[in-house]
Amino acid sequence: MITTTGLTKIYRSGHSRGREVTALDGVDLHVREGEVFGVVGRSGAGKSSLIRCVNLLERPTSGTVTVAGQDLTALAGRGRRAGKELRRARSSIGMVFQHFNLLSSRTVKDNVELPLEILGVPGAERSRRALELLDLVGLADKAKAYPAQLSGGQKQRVGIARALAGDPKVLLSDEATSALDPETTRSILQLLRDLNQQLGLTILLITHEMEVVKTICDSAALMRNGRIVESGTVDELLATEGSQLARELYPVGGAASGSDRTVLDVTFNGSGTGDRPVISQLSRTYNIDVSILGAAMDTVEGRRVGRMRIELPGRYEDNVVPVGFLREQGLHVESVTVDLPESVPGQQRERLAKEDAK
Repeated sequence: MITTTGLTKIYRSGHSRGREVTALDGVDLHVREGEVFGVVGRSGAGKSSLIRCVNLLERPTSGTVTVAGQDLTALAGRGRRAGKELRRARSSIGMVFQHFNLLSSRTVKDNVELPLEILGVPGAERSRRALELLDLVGLADKAKAYPAQLSGGQKQRVGIARALAGDPKVLLSDEATSALDPETTRSILQLLRDLNQQLGLTILLITHEMEVVKTICDSAALMRNGRIVESGTVDELLATEGSQLARELYPVGGAASGSDRTVLDVTFNGSGTGDRPVISQLSRTYNIDVSILGAAMDTVEGRRVGRMRIELPGRYEDNVVPVGFLREQGLHVESVTVDLPESVPGQQRERLAKEDAK
C-alpha cells in the first residue's frame, strides 16, 4: 500500500554556502495493505520527515513514494494538471497530527467538515458525513462544542474524524499520542486499531514510544540517522537473533552471579508455547535451579510475547541439553556474555574474567 524507494531528503539553508542536513538517507519502506506499521526512533532520527514525504507535504530530494499503486513523486512539480492529480491522490491519505491542529473558531463539526469543504462537497453531504464520523469516534454529543471545551483525548478524536473525512485508504499518524496521558493514549490506540479493522485502513504511524508499537503495530521499523536500520513484522523481529528493535521493545537486564553461570535471553514471540509454564518445566525436567534475572512480558491478543533473562548453574557447554529443550518449545534462545557482579572484589573479578575468557 505504501512503498518508498531510495527516499532522500536534504535540507539546505538559504545561503549559497549554507550547511546541509540529511534528514532521510535512502529510505526503503514497504507497508502492506491493511496493516498497522510503526516507525520508531529517537528525536532527530528522521521520522517526521519520512511521514511528511509520504504525502508530499515535504518534497523528497530524490527517490520515489508510491501509495495505493500511484507514484506521488511523479506528480510533484509537473504543471497544473499534475498538481491537480496530486491533490486528488492526497485525498486518499488522512493525516493525524501531534498537536491536533484544530481551528479554535470552528465547532467540532465544522472542523471535521473542513477537508470536505476544500474538496467542494455540498453542505448537506458535508454535515451528514461529519456527524457520521463524530459518532464513529465517540463524540456525537460534542458536534456543537468548540475545541477549547474539549480534553486532549477528545481533541485528538476530532483530529482523527477530520482525517477520515475524505474516506482515505491510508491514515498517517505523526506522534498522535505523545501529548496525551497514558490512559488517554490507550483509548486513542484502541480507536486506531478499531478503525484499522472496521474500515480496512492501512495505518502508518511514527512514534518514539515503544509502548505504542507493542500495543497496536503489526510491523515496525527502527530509524537512526535518517536510515531504516531494521524492519519486519513484530513476530519476525522477536524471533530474529540480535534484533535491536526487539531489545528496545522488551528490554531486560541482570548480571550473572559468577563466571561459572550460563546467562540466556529467552524470547517469547507468541507461538508454540501458549500459556505453558516453560521455565518451570525446564527446572523440573532437568532438576536445575533457574534464576530469573529480568523479564519484560506482555499478553497481546491472547499471546504471550516478550523477553526474559535467566541464569542456569554451570557453563554454557554444561547446559546444551536445557538450551535445546527451550528451543524445542519454539523459543528463541541467545547466550549472553557473563557480566561479573560489582560486589566481587577487583582482583577476583580480574581473575574470574580471565578464567571465563579461556
